[in-house]
Amino acid sequence: MVDLSLVLWAAIPPLLLLGYYYYRMPFAPPVFRLLMFFIIGAISGILALSLEWIFESVVNSVLDWQQIKQSLPAIALRQLVEIGPIEEGCKLAAVVIPTYYLQRSYRLLHSSVFLFTIAVALGFTAEENWIYLFHGTASILDRSIGTPVHAMFSAPWGYALGIYISSKNRLNRDRKFIFRAWLNSVICHALVNVLSSAWRYSLPLRFLSYGLFPFLLWMFWRLEQLLRKVQGKPVITLIWERTPQRRYWQRSLVLFALLLGGNAIFGLFLLGRKISPLSPLKLFDTYILWFIVTRFLLNLFFGVLAWGIYQYLRHSARRRYF
Repeated sequence: MVDLSLVLWAAIPPLLLLGYYYYRMPFAPPVFRLLMFFIIGAISGILALSLEWIFESVVNSVLDWQQIKQSLPAIALRQLVEIGPIEEGCKLAAVVIPTYYLQRSYRLLHSSVFLFTIAVALGFTAEENWIYLFHGTASILDRSIGTPVHAMFSAPWGYALGIYISSKNRLNRDRKFIFRAWLNSVICHALVNVLSSAWRYSLPLRFLSYGLFPFLLWMFWRLEQLLRKVQGKPVITLIWERTPQRRYWQRSLVLFALLLGGNAIFGLFLLGRKISPLSPLKLFDTYILWFIVTRFLLNLFFGVLAWGIYQYLRHSARRRYF
């Protein structure tokens, strides 16, 4: 029998995030249609899981795949060959097939197709959340923090697909743009999963895990930039200098801000992991309370510093153009 509480914990965070993007999107499609894409996204997650199981079975009949995939290079190969293409392919099909039938009756806007992509990705996330929670392989905190990740993966091809479908003159180069954007999503998907696995290994491979949250932060920034384009707003410019030396300096500042901000979030995530098993009374022990306060303030300091660098670059660009 299905545990209703697990279903709710799996579905509510993605649905809340879908509502957030729905209210931000001008001329958003009807809520019922979005929920339909959300459910289709969850079904595509089941399909992806089945295809991955078939892939594993076929490969295991030829190679000792279970033993080979323990190494980090093998994990990277598996992500690029199996996980990334299957999951992004299923999500793409989950958007394209119902959209094909909808466009027969409706003129679909670029923003609608982009929102359909987010809905499918979040439905896929809900199904994945339930699998992890049901088997006890991840906590509710872990899955809640990872809620926007599949939407961040799929945003490039969702944007490209929206351009193609909403265009009056569908050009061949727009089709090629969809494939390049989908391939970009596959690579980013694989890279995130590899970085998230790096902490299991000994040094120096373990240091790769510190690149995970900065990379996720960059992907979130990319999602927001694509959303601004869909909304008809100008993208936020951070790098604007014309001379190579100044551009390298600004790029270095952006990279530094991503490293600071991403690992500040990572630090808070680790702090939450450490204190989540503790009872509420235990949190007020002097040693534990001091540990929580110092770690929180340290990560907050790095986060504020990253935000300050971002604001400096943004206001510099505004003064340049206005």
